[in-house]
Amino acid sequence: MNICIITGSTLGGAEYVGDHLADLLEQQGHQVQVENHAKLEHVRNQSLWLIVTSTHGAGELPDNLKPLFEQINTEKPDLSLLRYGVIGLGNSDYDTFCFAVNEVENVLNAQSAVKICESLRIDVTTTFDHEQAAEEWLPSFVNAI
Repeated sequence: MNICIITGSTLGGAEYVGDHLADLLEQQGHQVQVENHAKLEHVRNQSLWLIVTSTHGAGELPDNLKPLFEQINTEKPDLSLLRYGVIGLGNSDYDTFCFAVNEVENVLNAQSAVKICESLRIDVTTTFDHEQAAEEWLPSFVNAI
């Protein structure tokens, strides 16, 4: 299966998680493309996305992910053949905890993409091994493929 991992990161945490999951998925025999600065033209033809994102500022997407979702909002492409899963990293001390996950889901759902499993929201204040938390969640994504 071809899987496109798209990361949105401010300090690198989401990229580390994405790279770790890419290694695990490749070990399972999947073809993986990792995009740390995704542009719609590079990922549009992928039918399976795994988005790993932190939440930035007042609940916003990180700067390296925001342009992709702004482009999707503007162009409104038909994403009905796209299936996706989301992992978010956030701090529960803020009332905007993992709002980037909500933004990703809302934008993709509005274009008819299909979320294939429950999103993972990692609280960085209580979960210190982000890669391990994502690894434990990964079977829910893989089993839904």
